[in-house]
Amino acid sequence: MIIISKILFFASHHGFYTVIILFLFFGLVSWLTKKALFLIPIIPLAILNGFGGQFLNAWFLNKYGIESTAIITSDVETNSTLNEQYIHDYEAIVKKQDGKYIDTFFSTTTAAIYPIENAIRIPQVNKTFPVKYIPGYEKNIVILYYQSDEGKMQNKYEKEAPIQKAKIKYEADPTNKEFLEEYIFALEYYLKSYEDENYKIKIDELKKELKQLK
Repeated sequence: MIIISKILFFASHHGFYTVIILFLFFGLVSWLTKKALFLIPIIPLAILNGFGGQFLNAWFLNKYGIESTAIITSDVETNSTLNEQYIHDYEAIVKKQDGKYIDTFFSTTTAAIYPIENAIRIPQVNKTFPVKYIPGYEKNIVILYYQSDEGKMQNKYEKEAPIQKAKIKYEADPTNKEFLEEYIFALEYYLKSYEDENYKIKIDELKKELKQLK
């Protein structure tokens, strides 16, 4: 597991050098076997690593790693951009099983984050957040963003957004059956994850209104 973790860390953090190694390895195999067929995997593997290396690393660490915590100690904005946003370089310390810390680093484009989604969410500097790693190579971490305090707040906010949207539509036209049903559904969906007595009371009120419209 440690070897796999090291390979995934190198591949996801050093994409250019990984491509060079792929060319050298498969080029050597092709030369030794006298078969050009072994050159075929180079480009697909290079592209796959470029687009999915950090996602594979995140999945592996979440699946086989153990939980711990880390703290970002440095956040530096670079001149490079991704989707019109500046890429940041981060330095962090990771808590090992013996309670001591070890240095690590990652960037906006190389950070392993779980759950895997089309968003890059990095905790704030000097805030403890949960991670996973393979014991023996704590340098390679996956950020468990939604288990952090910041992530929990973000998740709660995102679940409340449909409620606010439905509320605005309902208040604009309280007699609209579809708006009422949408408002009730949004509240019920939220209550599956969070307790809120006021929302429960509101659902009862809305259901009574809905019955009167039918």
